[in-house]
Amino acid sequence: MSAVVLIAEELAPAALDVLATDFDVRHVDGADRSALLAALPEADAVIIRSATTIDAEALAAGPKLKVVARAGVGLDNVDVPAATARGVLVVNAPTSNIVSAAEQAIALLLAVARHTASASASLKNGEWKRSKYTGVEVQGKTVGVVGLGRIGVLFAQRMAAFGTRLIAYDPYVQPARAAQLGVRLVGLDELLRESDFISVHLPRTPETLGLIGERELATVKPSVRIVNAARGGLIDEQALADALAEGRVAGAGVDVFVKEPVTSSPLFGLDNVVVTPHLGASTAEAQDKAGLSVARSVQLALLGEFVPDAVNVQTGGVVDEQVRPLLPLAEKLGKVFTAVAGHVAAGVTVEVRGEVAGHDVTVLRLAATKGLFASIVEERVTYVNAPQLAAERGVEVELVTVDEPTDHVNLVTIRGALPDGRSVSVAGTVTVTGSREVRRLTEVDGFDLELGAEGVLLFFRYADRPGVVGSIGSILGEHGVNIAAMQVARREAGGEALMTLTVDSSVDADLLSAAAEAIGASRASLADLRVE
Repeated sequence: MSAVVLIAEELAPAALDVLATDFDVRHVDGADRSALLAALPEADAVIIRSATTIDAEALAAGPKLKVVARAGVGLDNVDVPAATARGVLVVNAPTSNIVSAAEQAIALLLAVARHTASASASLKNGEWKRSKYTGVEVQGKTVGVVGLGRIGVLFAQRMAAFGTRLIAYDPYVQPARAAQLGVRLVGLDELLRESDFISVHLPRTPETLGLIGERELATVKPSVRIVNAARGGLIDEQALADALAEGRVAGAGVDVFVKEPVTSSPLFGLDNVVVTPHLGASTAEAQDKAGLSVARSVQLALLGEFVPDAVNVQTGGVVDEQVRPLLPLAEKLGKVFTAVAGHVAAGVTVEVRGEVAGHDVTVLRLAATKGLFASIVEERVTYVNAPQLAAERGVEVELVTVDEPTDHVNLVTIRGALPDGRSVSVAGTVTVTGSREVRRLTEVDGFDLELGAEGVLLFFRYADRPGVVGSIGSILGEHGVNIAAMQVARREAGGEALMTLTVDSSVDADLLSAAAEAIGASRASLADLRVE
């Protein structure tokens, strides 16, 4: 009997053809909740878009489900943890819309440069006012790209054809990789000062939210045109509206907003703004690519093959039982490394030392790579896409095994050199007692530690002196942040010290900066090691 693939929303004919070859393809209106739940019991796979919700209830209604496939990028309407708990594979189409999104940014940039929307509305209103809508050329101008991920790279490549000078801000891309693209890496402040056009291509994270606000907009050229087709909130909408209204910014193209859908914004009443209702992925080609991508993933999964776009698969092959406990540790160490470094190193070495080094530990490099990028890219980082993310950013991850005894049965260390010449290292181990696995940090930047690698960790580098511990405790306590564990490491009294704290809740960037300033810390960072 053929496996049943349930199509809950419209799918490209080519995608249906892929599935029909091997499976029993059935259709249901995913927006009709009762119909969906009634159809799920016989389904081995379900393919959805944005109108269908696959939550714990839907998963429970489909006991045969092996795959939930979202023909698109986002997974807000899929309960991934619930699917993982039930052993259901979740796949999406992470690259299906990147060309469409890059082209939308270019369309907005050109429309703003030439007053296309306003001129069109004026002419349709019976007015012929050529001189009013005199625009500017793009050729010869400096274009600033904020974020050189997949979409940012596509945008930069296309803008190069216009004869522009390209500069970019992305602390997680190596200068050599940017140079290959014909892009010069600069700091954000320099990009804001020098650019004639600015296009934002970043994920929305606590660090990037409000990245360009009132202070930043005060530094740009009055002739600058700014485009945001990435995520709402990266640019402060009110600050941008004020700058546009006061002539401190010449124009803007905006496809995304803090709250969506939206029909009222301070940007909507301005003639020098082109706005669109989040159309970045709204092309026939992107929709077709998404459908074909997930159809092939479903086909692979139901035929028992490896699935490249799985978002909740822990590994693509069999992992030795001696190695398995170190997988979460390596990923957590990757997260700590990125947090402490503040950048991704051009080269990273994952060293595995001890008894486990005699086994195949290749997967630990993959786990560490996954952790390195987990907090700095928008898409969900998996064992499948982590190597590609590293390659796109010019980061080489090397694995070294040392079959020699240490103070620990097994020890995993991640080391890397940063563009500024700094070297960063973090290390950890796992203690296994029966079925209980305890993961611990044993070293950060040469400072010896014995602290659980769990929860939210804060790191402060400062000059050792009395009263620092009390100051940190007070400022965190004033903001309702409870300290679960703490350790101070130092090499000598009065020298540099490292304070590491485990706290019960996340700490925003402002509080982290305030705490660092209060104790005169030279560096402060946060690593969130909670299970996603």
